[in-house]
Amino acid sequence: MKRQVNILLEGYVIDAKYLYDSLKKYIKPEHKVAVIAFSFRDTHISSAEEWDNYYGKEDSFFYGGIVGAFRRYGINEEQISFLNYFTDSHESALEKIKGADILYFLGGLPDRMMERIREFELYDAILEHNGIYIGYSAGAVIQLNEYHLSPDHDYPEFSYYEGFPFVDEFYLEVHYRGTETQNASIERVLREKKKPVYATELMSGGIIVDNGKIKTLGKVKKYECC
Repeated sequence: MKRQVNILLEGYVIDAKYLYDSLKKYIKPEHKVAVIAFSFRDTHISSAEEWDNYYGKEDSFFYGGIVGAFRRYGINEEQISFLNYFTDSHESALEKIKGADILYFLGGLPDRMMERIREFELYDAILEHNGIYIGYSAGAVIQLNEYHLSPDHDYPEFSYYEGFPFVDEFYLEVHYRGTETQNASIERVLREKKKPVYATELMSGGIIVDNGKIKTLGKVKKYECC
């Protein structure tokens, strides 16, 4: 039987002090990682060159931090591959996913990430992955069967979206700062969906769902209905 492990985080510093002792039980030196870098904003990245500025090996914004964090767990750079929206084909992206023990979803825009995953026809392969799913921010919420997004500069209106059918026990409020907008969104989800909402504090919280067993890491608040 497939073991379902979903790790929902705030940021790409996956070796943060409040995470490391718990995550090292899951992330092992022999693991291979496929980084699904499909969540970028169209206004920021519209070409392979711009993609490289964010995720490429040479002097990019995120590459060093992502690779360096996995290195803390004994995973070498050669064991990590990035899915490149501009240079990968369906076949090459599929090969990276099938060869990985860990699928790592990055932050950004979750709905655009899902659209690009479907565009590359990778949805079923990701669904069938027999390993660990890790994601932060957008990459965390898409692991929920349904997720909500509170209004912000990217999403001016509250709305629900479809994610992967991995976690259905709760909803997730990421980057929680206790703002009126976030609290109103949490109250709305509790009222409409009748399920708990976990709020991971900004860059300070995380959740592991291991075969349905929920473990919170760092600063996480749980809100329950009724």
